[in-house]
Amino acid sequence: MSGRNLVVDVTSTIIGGVLALMVVAAGVSAGTLSDGRLVVSLGVTTAAVVGMWWRRRWPVGVAVAMLAPAALTDMVGGVVLIVLFGVAIRRPLRTVLWLALAHVVVAIPFTILYPDPDLQVVGSATVGLAMFAVVIAWGSAIRARRELIASLRERAVRAESEARQRAELLRGLERERIAREMHDVLAHRISLISLHAGALEIRRDLSREQVADAGKTIRASAHQAMEELREILGVLRASDREELRPRQGLVDLEELVEEARSAGTTVHLENRLEDPSTLSAAVDRTAFRLVQEGLTNARKHAPGTAVSVLIDQRDALHVRISNPLPARPVAPVLPGTRSGLEGLAERVALAGGRFEHGVRRDDGHRPCFTLEAWLP
Repeated sequence: MSGRNLVVDVTSTIIGGVLALMVVAAGVSAGTLSDGRLVVSLGVTTAAVVGMWWRRRWPVGVAVAMLAPAALTDMVGGVVLIVLFGVAIRRPLRTVLWLALAHVVVAIPFTILYPDPDLQVVGSATVGLAMFAVVIAWGSAIRARRELIASLRERAVRAESEARQRAELLRGLERERIAREMHDVLAHRISLISLHAGALEIRRDLSREQVADAGKTIRASAHQAMEELREILGVLRASDREELRPRQGLVDLEELVEEARSAGTTVHLENRLEDPSTLSAAVDRTAFRLVQEGLTNARKHAPGTAVSVLIDQRDALHVRISNPLPARPVAPVLPGTRSGLEGLAERVALAGGRFEHGVRRDDGHRPCFTLEAWLP
């Protein structure tokens, strides 16, 4: 039992005892209280006061038990009011109304046998009903307030839990977005580095100038990869939470194709787009990533094959990258996880477009691996 409940119970006991003594004093002064009635009433009232201590655990049971003392003496009136007040706090209104009615009924015979000289039977019943009404209304108001507080506390806990779940979801989505950006930015550069490093490892007959050119390309690609990685990390550290976005789009398409060609990949570019600036930032960036990923995949999985790139704009921006399948399977220098294709599918979906990839046959009926997207 908490200290507050203990104080309340002690105070209730004192109030019940004082009200009983007031009834005794009134009966003695009016000469209506015989010695036998006094002894019985004091004994019954004492038992009722002691029984009040269990009203928190069994509020309805204690209220029912008080029917017997209420039928024998009017000294337990204060105790009955306190018990019914506790029932009104802890139980529905219907329950406390039935108990109050039961107490009114069982007290009627005693009121008829020993009527109050001032109030008589009707007056006593009216006063009793009024006191019951006050106690029940007061207790019901406290119960409603407690339920409201409990409901608000539950809502607060639920809202906090939902906020935590939402934060976890957003963090997960942010991690996926960062991983996608890291893959898009670095995979292209690292594949170039790997390709040239592999050539240096395999080709022992390269001249000093060719070795120097390959080393220059490796150094330039590594430098660009570091710059792009530094840009992403700088955005992550920014306090204004600027959108993660490598600053590349279709205006950089020629540069991207030249990089692929300098790495030994044959690229046929057919760009029918007149003005890339008319595209939204999301569509522009997504289209560039499609071409970048297509060139990277061709370099990794089909080295030596020619890559066809088509950029067209009619009802939607149409991007297609295709390359013939190699005559025999090639083990990529860098292992793939298909996360690039998954990232592209997510990008296209976020831009409101449609994405397809797989093996198809070109006009010459050769099997080709094709990436294709339609962006609004």
